[in-house]
Amino acid sequence: MRSRFLFLLLLFTVQGARFTVHAQELKPAGNASFTYGEKLVFTVYYDSYITGKVTAGSGSLEVSREAVEIGGRKTYHIVGEGKSKGAFNLFFKVNDRFESWVDEEYLVPWKFKRDTHEGGYEYKDEVKFNQLTGSYSSSRANKIMPVGTHDIISAYFHARNFDFSAMKPGDIYPLNFILDDSLYTSAIKFIDRETVTTELGTFHCLHFKPMVVTGAVFSQPYPMDLWISDDKNHIPVLAKSAVIVGSVKMELVKYQGLKNP
Repeated sequence: MRSRFLFLLLLFTVQGARFTVHAQELKPAGNASFTYGEKLVFTVYYDSYITGKVTAGSGSLEVSREAVEIGGRKTYHIVGEGKSKGAFNLFFKVNDRFESWVDEEYLVPWKFKRDTHEGGYEYKDEVKFNQLTGSYSSSRANKIMPVGTHDIISAYFHARNFDFSAMKPGDIYPLNFILDDSLYTSAIKFIDRETVTTELGTFHCLHFKPMVVTGAVFSQPYPMDLWISDDKNHIPVLAKSAVIVGSVKMELVKYQGLKNP
């Protein structure tokens, strides 16, 4: 179950297939989807025929209100948090905090911090990226990487700026990132444009299936259904995932500070 909880909050797996890419030039990314002061709040539910619908936890993604300088570069300081609630604390307590400092112009990370507590598993790390030389250093390693490589927070915010206007059902968008001193790739597959109704209201959405690693938790490479708003914000509205027993649902319950209407 390691990091599966926060995976539902970040909407992309923290594991994937290791891969190799060619070096590329760092280029301005353009950001039309988010801004300083944005905050998204989620509730995570677990549902099975044994337990019924049970609130498993809550999470949030928040962008700092002001730019933070890292090495002379203006960055978005973004914090992702996930915590278990109620009965889930009795057998699998979760308290996760991920932070990323994302370049304002290039939308790539210069720094990443992780503080993970999930059941009996604990992991802390701090990674510093050198996007100019294609290298990074963590608490445990110093390695090379392709220029433009992400962490799991920056990958999500970068993906929100993908151009989805001409996409067709079945199109796949790859994402590469570093976690636990290894380089991984994941992908999101576009399914269709759909309307989704939640407690917040009815939203026009883009339906995707994020790719995960198969194994003890997921038996299929695309087990999750994800709906993001079909507007310039591209914020997650709803996510559903079948697990070995029952299913998990993540729902947006609050948002503020969006860049666009």
